[in-house]
Amino acid sequence: MGAAPTTDLRNSAQRDRDALMARVRALAEPTAALAEIMERDRHMPASLAGALAQTGMYRTLRPEAIGGLECDPALALQAFEEAGRIEASLGWCSMIGATSGIYSAYLEPAIAAQVYGEGNAVLTAGVFAPMGQAVVDGDDYVVTGHWKWASGSRNCQWLNGGCTVIEAGQMRKLPNGAPEIRAMMFRAEEAELIDTWHTMGLCGTGSVDMKVQGVRVPRSRSVSLLADRPRHEGALYVFPVFGLLAMGIAAVASGNARAALDEFIEFAGGARTAGSRKPLADRGTAQATLAQAEAQYRSARAFLFDEVAQSWELAQRDRRIPVDHRARLRLAATHMTRTAAEVVRTVQDLGGGAAVFTDNAQQRRLRDAQTITAHMMTAPASYELAGRVLLGLPTDDTVL
Repeated sequence: MGAAPTTDLRNSAQRDRDALMARVRALAEPTAALAEIMERDRHMPASLAGALAQTGMYRTLRPEAIGGLECDPALALQAFEEAGRIEASLGWCSMIGATSGIYSAYLEPAIAAQVYGEGNAVLTAGVFAPMGQAVVDGDDYVVTGHWKWASGSRNCQWLNGGCTVIEAGQMRKLPNGAPEIRAMMFRAEEAELIDTWHTMGLCGTGSVDMKVQGVRVPRSRSVSLLADRPRHEGALYVFPVFGLLAMGIAAVASGNARAALDEFIEFAGGARTAGSRKPLADRGTAQATLAQAEAQYRSARAFLFDEVAQSWELAQRDRRIPVDHRARLRLAATHMTRTAAEVVRTVQDLGGGAAVFTDNAQQRRLRDAQTITAHMMTAPASYELAGRVLLGLPTDDTVL
């Protein structure tokens, strides 16, 4: 009888995994109805965030043992991709909520249950970049910081911020000499959200600044992704956390690019260029350019999912993913993200004068695609990191 709750959770998780994609697709209509509001207000409405929660999206990377779905990476990426196809800001908030949930695998079970619970509704988000300080005070940290890029934070119950740890007036260091960086988890109401999110793209993500001053956080509610080990044995937690974040970004970019291609195909069938009675689809230049863009997109996506499949096999079989595979995961994620932006630019350019108007879907897709490329996990510098590994050069692989 003692094993029944765990078995029930696993059966429930499997049912939710099976239904995940259908639930995400069902968000297309409500998201379309709210898209202009998201763009105007620069954050996701609470009603849509709640509907997204009910899909199980936020639970995709949490352990089954605490009510998560513990999805294999390919399924999680497909869910982020589908949400990004519907609306890039929806995909981004999905990905951030899901990847932030992976902290639950590192916390003590009782603390993880306190923060994440076992239902769909709990949403966490935050910023791992060490823009704060955590001063050791007995069994607590006293946290002060100001973080940028707190996507989806308006709808969260819990937030986290990366901090350097200060003990006895000195920065605490890891055995390799690097500063100790820990993510501090605090209740959303303990943080001040500062409305700085005035951007060209991903407007609906509400990626505002986040600030705390002197907030006490128990040591048990902090996580180091660089020094701590997951407390759960699933193969998902063998995957590199930063790699999962990079792949999540790439999946959203992929969904946005897929939508841009599909929307252009629909548009080209009825659009006519200046001085011509023929639809844009009948022009040889449009045909050839679209075909090249489709090939670029499909090649980049195949590379991404092939590397994910190979690494998943290793994680399940060997319980480890070697550095060369981790480097290729990051390379594939960066390549997908940046190829997606090129593809969207291509089809927006093919749209001609009609595509520059704000009521044209391609215009928003372009702005969102370009904004996605700004994330540090898939920025051009990540090519250098992968290149060093490919060349067999000494490489700091802590963020691979």
